[in-house]
Amino acid sequence: MTSSAKARRLVAGAAATGLLAGGAAFGMSGTATAAPAPASAVSTVTGDHKDRDHRHHDRCEWKKGHWEKKWVKGHWEKKWTHHKTWHKGEYKHGKWHKGYWDHDRQYKWVYVKAHWDHQWVKGHWDCKHR
Repeated sequence: MTSSAKARRLVAGAAATGLLAGGAAFGMSGTATAAPAPASAVSTVTGDHKDRDHRHHDRCEWKKGHWEKKWVKGHWEKKWTHHKTWHKGEYKHGKWHKGYWDHDRQYKWVYVKAHWDHQWVKGHWDCKHR
């Protein structure tokens, strides 16, 4: 296939994608304006809500998510272990059988001593009580 045919196909695909996206946006805006809002809808924004948030932010501070160093007590942990064992070749019933590696995978309970570890702390509000 020549490069001009590839370029034409790329341009046609981009134009079709743009038309589809524009048509979908136009169609969504038309249905949104055509449907009337229900008469029983109540606005949830009130003046006292804004004041309450203002008082809240006076004593609270937003802490971004961060890594924190924490002390972890000693504990038992289930660890995945992998052992490779070599089985030597041998003569069996007059025939030579080659040696091979045997892979043994299993879980094993191990005791982990107390240690420092980095743990992720999600973002949160840190509020001071007056």
